[in-house]
Amino acid sequence: MPRLSLDSPVGRLTIFEQDGALTALVWGDKSAGPATPLLHSAKRQLIACFERKRRNFDLPLVPEGTGDEKRIWAAMVAIPYGETRSYGEIGRDLDIEPRAVGHACGRNPLPILLPCHRVTGA
Repeated sequence: MPRLSLDSPVGRLTIFEQDGALTALVWGDKSAGPATPLLHSAKRQLIACFERKRRNFDLPLVPEGTGDEKRIWAAMVAIPYGETRSYGEIGRDLDIEPRAVGHACGRNPLPILLPCHRVTGA
């Protein structure tokens, strides 16, 4: 599986690609794999984000999860830069229990790219 590691202000990150889309971002160095143009683009966009030169990502993301998790992750992406939403607000919008929203945040396979950091407990 293609992957690429990079240093960031939050530690060493490794991005994974499968079938032309990003599938995971993990903390740590897992750099045994060929890098692709998509992975290099993701690295550039992440660096620009950390440098506060980019607010959104333009990358194909295919996180693996349940239907509800995917709906919750899509709602996260819709939260504008600089704003937050609570578990309860997202739950009401999607007709899902707030606890499920918190669970989906914890299972987010693409942190930073799927901005679970914009979701608060209350």
